[in-house]
Amino acid sequence: MAEIEEIIENFSILDQWDDRYRYLIELGRELAPLAETAHSSVNKVQGCASQVWLDTDVRANGAGGPVLVFTGDSDAHIVRGLIAILFAIYSGKHAKDILAIDAIALFERMGLRQHLTPQRSNGFRSMVERIRSDARAALATAA
Repeated sequence: MAEIEEIIENFSILDQWDDRYRYLIELGRELAPLAETAHSSVNKVQGCASQVWLDTDVRANGAGGPVLVFTGDSDAHIVRGLIAILFAIYSGKHAKDILAIDAIALFERMGLRQHLTPQRSNGFRSMVERIRSDARAALATAA
């Protein structure tokens, strides 16, 4: 899986939005498969036009606090790419760090918002809020 800095750099190199969309779809294809049992109502993200599932694995990490690792899936290729971007931003990070990262600002910096439908942008925000909610819950449980 690509790191977020690499993704941002690749987006800046691609001049045409058709190329950026293809890259976004390619990122989605690189997602690890989500177990069929994880395609559940508990993991389904509300507020997305497409079907989106996010599964969160919380791992204890001593004094550093819990670390969250995500897997996910969608029935839409572009949304799978957005999920891949979110995982590059958040997966494998401490819960407290997740809460400090502004994924929406990165989304804006990459120019994605103005090139996606309002429904996709709203879905992206719903996925970010779900990840942040899971981070808050992990911190509350660890306390």
